[in-house]
Amino acid sequence: MLSPLDHLARQLARLPGIGPRSARRMVLHMLKKREGVMYPLIDSMTRAAEQVKECTTCGNLGGSDPCELCTDRTRDPTLLCVVESVADLWAMERARVFRGRYHVLGGTLSALDGVRPADLRIDKLLTRANDAGVKEVILALNATVEGQTTAHYLAERLVPIGVSVTRLAHGLPVGGELDHLDDGTLAAALLARRQAG
Repeated sequence: MLSPLDHLARQLARLPGIGPRSARRMVLHMLKKREGVMYPLIDSMTRAAEQVKECTTCGNLGGSDPCELCTDRTRDPTLLCVVESVADLWAMERARVFRGRYHVLGGTLSALDGVRPADLRIDKLLTRANDAGVKEVILALNATVEGQTTAHYLAERLVPIGVSVTRLAHGLPVGGELDHLDDGTLAAALLARRQAG
């Protein structure tokens, strides 16, 4: 039978990006600082488990349903940004450049993994694009084969609704050097070129 210390380390090691050694270091740190680290962490995790909800409108996670982004009156309801996951939504928010609304698909289409359109929040997206006065749907999906396939499928379904369907530009990262880029990124940058000046 595992000791409580080993059990906690194993649970932490199940989290993404944390291996067994990192998990043991975290456990030791928490045990050394129970009052300042461990007990507040336990409290925060318990509150999150009990109070965090999935927004039935957009799929975001937050303390209310609908979420804070869906109820924010300063956001433009005519712009709808489609992302694969809540992590992607948070990344977009960190950039602080998009002031519209979001729609989290919950994944991408994948024949290999058996993910079909019915497994994603696509019907809800089509309803929102049709009913909510949306003028533009921005497909902010990852530049993977699955992301590209999903974007193509969504564009085919959204265009007949009469909304403008756009995609994020792909290509050179800010500060990137050409000789460090992979072939796909370089090709995407060349195809997405625009007028200089």
